[in-house]
Amino acid sequence: MTRVWKWNRPVTVREVLEDLQQERSIAYTTVMTVLDNLHQKGWVRREAEGRAYRYEAVSTRAAYAAALMNDAWSQSDNPAAALVAFFGMMSQEQRQALADAVRIVQGPQSTEAPEARRARPPEGGEPEAARARQEENPGSAEGADER
Repeated sequence: MTRVWKWNRPVTVREVLEDLQQERSIAYTTVMTVLDNLHQKGWVRREAEGRAYRYEAVSTRAAYAAALMNDAWSQSDNPAAALVAFFGMMSQEQRQALADAVRIVQGPQSTEAPEARRARPPEGGEPEAARARQEENPGSAEGADER
């Protein structure tokens, strides 16, 4: 996929082969098999050109990476723990990129910090401490009229 994205246009097996051979020895049939597998998996589309095919990426590199991360995450028996471990491996720059991405996905919501939202009484005017007491002891008379 890296080579297909690098060219940023439909490419032939021969073009990818020649590009890869600048770094290592690789067989034409290996490149052809990999591109065919990518086509079968839906990551590239191909169009016949004479006796060969031209292959083109179906999605961006970012979408591909996201799909891989989603697949790995969904395979976990404990997704929350997997996320905690993943976030723990991130650099400060990666955590900042994650925070930026979350803001983009959430859209134009309040930019107020979460701590400020928790400290502010809810719109009903009930103080935070009274609400917390009610949650701890739901059978108490306090707040019973609201149930």
